[in-house]
Order: sequence, then C-alpha cells, then structure tokens
Amino acid sequence: MNIRAGTARLLRWGIGAVALLLVVFLALRAYDVQRGPALRPWHVHVPPEMDRAAMATADWDAWMAAEGRAFDDVRRAVTDRLDAADRVPANRYFADSPLNPANFSADWNRSIILTPESAPRGAAVLIHGMTDAPYSMRHLAELYRAQGWVAVVPRMPGHGTVPAGLTDATWEDWVAATRLAVRAARARAGQGAPLHLLGYSNGGALALKHALDAIEDPGLDAPQRVVLVSPMIGVTAFARFAGLAGLPALLPAFAGAAWLDLLPEFNPFKYNSFPVNAARQSYEVSTAVQEQTRRLAAAGRLDRLAPVLTFQSVVDATVSTQAVVTALYALLPANGSELVLFDMNRDAKLGPLVSPQAALAVERLLPAAPQRFRMTRITNAAPGSSAAVAHVTEAGATTTQEITLGLAWPREVFSLSHIALPFPVEDGLYGLAPDPADRFGINLGALAARGERGVLVTGLDTLLRISSNPFFPYLRDRVAEGIVMGGAAARANGTAGATLGRGAHDAAHPVAADAPRIR
Repeated sequence: MNIRAGTARLLRWGIGAVALLLVVFLALRAYDVQRGPALRPWHVHVPPEMDRAAMATADWDAWMAAEGRAFDDVRRAVTDRLDAADRVPANRYFADSPLNPANFSADWNRSIILTPESAPRGAAVLIHGMTDAPYSMRHLAELYRAQGWVAVVPRMPGHGTVPAGLTDATWEDWVAATRLAVRAARARAGQGAPLHLLGYSNGGALALKHALDAIEDPGLDAPQRVVLVSPMIGVTAFARFAGLAGLPALLPAFAGAAWLDLLPEFNPFKYNSFPVNAARQSYEVSTAVQEQTRRLAAAGRLDRLAPVLTFQSVVDATVSTQAVVTALYALLPANGSELVLFDMNRDAKLGPLVSPQAALAVERLLPAAPQRFRMTRITNAAPGSSAAVAHVTEAGATTTQEITLGLAWPREVFSLSHIALPFPVEDGLYGLAPDPADRFGINLGALAARGERGVLVTGLDTLLRISSNPFFPYLRDRVAEGIVMGGAAARANGTAGATLGRGAHDAAHPVAADAPRIR
C-alpha cells in the first residue's frame, strides 16, 4: 500500500514538474514574442488555395486558374495596401521594388511547364523545397527540356505568394499537388513515356512519397527514376515539438508566436520568415516517409521502387544527412541506387576553427562496404589540394575507384550547404559568379558581407551561408546520364547511373559545352 502511495506521489510530482516547465516555457515564449518584430500584412493574410478534394480531380488548367486567383488576391490584399513604411526597395511585396517578382520577365514563383520543341521523349516532375518556389528547380528543369523531355514544375500550396500561406498549408496538400503535377506530365508525354521525379529538400520527401505511394496504389503513375537533392528524409528533433512554440498564438496578443522567424522579405523567390506550422509539417512528412519506407522494406516490396540518385552535403543545418543514410539507403534493395555525398573542403585553411563534429562528419556517415547501393564521395584530391575527385565504391564492392572531375573548391568556401546544391555558381540570384544577363534585382550569393553590424536589413548568417554549388556541373552531368539512358531502360536493367559510362553519355546526348565532364 505504501509502495502504491509512493508511486502515485512521484507520478503527481512528475506531472506537476512537467506542467511547471511548460508554463515557464510558454511564458518565456510569450515574452520573447512581445519583444520581437511586429507582424506585417504578408504574415497575416492567407491567400486562397485549391483544396485537396479539388486537386484530386483537377487538371493543369484548373490548377493554374486557381493559382492565378491566389496571386491576384496577394496583389489586392497586400501589395496594393502597404503602409508607407513598407513601401521600400528591400520589400519584395512593394510594387516598385526591384525585387518584386512581377517586374521580372518570368515570375518563377508560379507553376510552370517547360516543353521541348519536338514531341516529348519523356516527362519529369520537379518539386521545390520548403519556403521555396519553382525557381530552385529551374536549372534542372531546363536540362530536361534541352534533352527533349517535358518538365513540370508545380508550386506547392502555401508557397510563392506570402509567408502567411504556410501557416495554413499541410503536407497532405503538397502530396495532392504532386499527384496533380504527375497527371499533367503524363498527359503531355503520353502513355509509355518514361517518368522521372526530382525533389529538392521538402520536395525530395514529396518525390519519394509519391514513388512509395505508387507501390501501394496501382492507380498512381510510378516513376522510373527518382532524383533527390538535399532531401528532407529526417529533420531536427526540435521540429517534432515546434507546435508547442506556437501555443501562445492562441491568444491574439501573442499572434507572433505562430512564427519561428520574422524577417524582412527581400528574396524574390523564397520566404525569409518561417512559421511554426512549416516546421511541424516538415516533421510530419519526413516521419510519414520514414514509416512507409520501413513498412515496405519489411514487406519486401521496395524492389518495386525505381533507382534513387541522391545528392547530399555531409554538413547540412536543415535536414539530417544521417537519416538519408540510415532511414533510406540502408533499406533500399540492390536496384541501381546511388548516394553522392559532398565532403567538406579539406584544403580550407581554418585549422582549429572547424568543429570536431564537422571534421569527422563524413567518416561517421559513410557505411562500411560492401553496400547494396553505389557510394560516391566528392572530396579533395589530396591534402593541400583544392582539386576535387570522386571516390566511388560500386554496389557490392569493397574497393574504391578515384575519378578526376576537373573541378575544384573555391578558395573561400569551406563546405556546401543545404541550400547550395541545386544552383550553379552562375545563377543570377544565388551564384558565387552570377551571369550578368541573369538578373533578379539582387545577387545574394556573391555579396562580400564585411562591415559593421546593424547596417544590413538581415543578419550576416544569411549572407555567409553558401547558396550555390561549385560542383553543379558534376550534378548536372549525373542527372543527364539518367535522361539519356531513359527511365524504362534504367528500370529494366536496374543499373541507372551505375553502369552508364562517359562514352555512352557523350555519344547519345552531350551536355552543355561549358559543363566539365566526368572523367
């Protein structure tokens, strides 16, 4: 009896302690919100989006009409009603700002289909990331169009308009939009044409989710190839409990608690502000993908999954690189999949400034050979050399081959980042060496941010994070290999990207002349 009473007492104390900690946390959160920046119209107004039920049967024309209504709504409710204080050049929602996407020749916030000059040889659906827009997939989409494929790049609900759109969007909405885009791609390419799915960050989770869903639902169009760039297979543990941070927002006085970041919106194709709901949806979609992958692997059904080619930086502050290895690749069958890891720059003269965790990241990530998938590590050719090589371990092998790339680490770059991989250094917005003809009102990738604190409208962390990929020519060539081979052939022999040599690639469809080739 005494034991039961003691246990009950400890339980009450434990519950009370947790409740007290929660109250303290919410009080501190509410205090912090009150001290933070005020909500602006783009944080409050939620534009209308097509709902999931409508997306299930809608065609592309209906989707584009609904999207047009969302953008018209933002113009009327936000842009046309800005206070004088918000009518500044650094605000993308100011009509006369050089950053306003409506002033560009093409607004890459909107869904788009790129069609080849002749009949499509295949179809690709390219899905952007969280807080992002179709802009992040434009270079890979152009690659597919140049190879004679139709490229469908949908805008995910809640994106491209105003950050407030992400306070209401769910990952199920994004799954429905992905399915709509796949139907549009199939309608344009025709039955029997190969289908590829490409996804960046959160879009990587959605691309993989569709491929997994197609295993369980024969009514869905299954891809013959899946390409993932910095995929959101796993996120930080904080995202799981992000909803708690938004609880004070239930009271109107603390509406700002619905946001983890409230920042100036100077990027024409990406939100800087980040709502709590976005973090929550990131956790839920990555959890759903992991659980479905484990379930299908346990049932022996992943052999129906198309080959997966993934590009991932070993250091990534947004998604879990470890989850890519352990929650995806460790479960894949021997189907010709490949994991490409971009190492840190071992020639960067940073010495003891590099954290021990980062210095050893690649060694901790690389699984011991042999593996059922091809493993490629992009790293320095030798200590003290900026030249890059690929260390390739074929599926089932224990030996590693070194391949010269003809590429090198820029002197000032010590690693890639989550946001860098899908952009070449020539990208007009994010590139280290932007093409002068590719203008979007600002170049965020080449700014040399040296000066005093408090001068710029954003923190230095935003500008110091590398936003383009010096190894994009390699990434582009590897994606092009799969386009050339064709999805149907790759699925049939199960060796996409693992056996296609440079000669076969060059003879069939050479890539752009300025792209250094894999040697």
